[in-house]
Amino acid sequence: MKLRTLYVPCMILVLGGVVSARQASVPARSTERIAKEVRHELLMLPYLGVFDNLAYKVDGYNVSLMGQVTRPTLKSDAENVVKRIEGVEHVDNQIEVLPVSPNDDRLRRQLYRAIYGYPALQKYALGVQQPIRIIVKNGKVALEGVVDSEGDKNLANIRANGVPGVFAVTNNLQVVKN
Repeated sequence: MKLRTLYVPCMILVLGGVVSARQASVPARSTERIAKEVRHELLMLPYLGVFDNLAYKVDGYNVSLMGQVTRPTLKSDAENVVKRIEGVEHVDNQIEVLPVSPNDDRLRRQLYRAIYGYPALQKYALGVQQPIRIIVKNGKVALEGVVDSEGDKNLANIRANGVPGVFAVTNNLQVVKN
């Protein structure tokens, strides 16, 4: 199994994907094409935002969708666009819809300002898809995505931990070497 981390220009992580061609009957080229199309289709979802985290795994002609989203429609939209990709036979939609919570919504706004509003991290706010994903569930925060340095990773963690009302922060940010 080969782990794939997919980037858009400017080294921004949008989706993590795992590609596997275990089945001898599935050409690796076909698996690569499906993975590329899944990535593209998920990136094109109109309501995919900084508070959503999508990942996928391609195993032959089967695609597993994973992650967390704030809107139930985003979960079904992701499944529907992947089902329409030529060659995809089965979609296993394991995307979690985060619970509706005014407190979590408040935390999302405060976390966004704390991270993307901080001068040293403002460079990550550029572009359509921000590379630092802020996932909030019942007051617990997970930071997903990529940053340029270990210092930026630690800084995002410190900024998130400084937001009042946050119970815990899990820092899953990955450092990408340029």
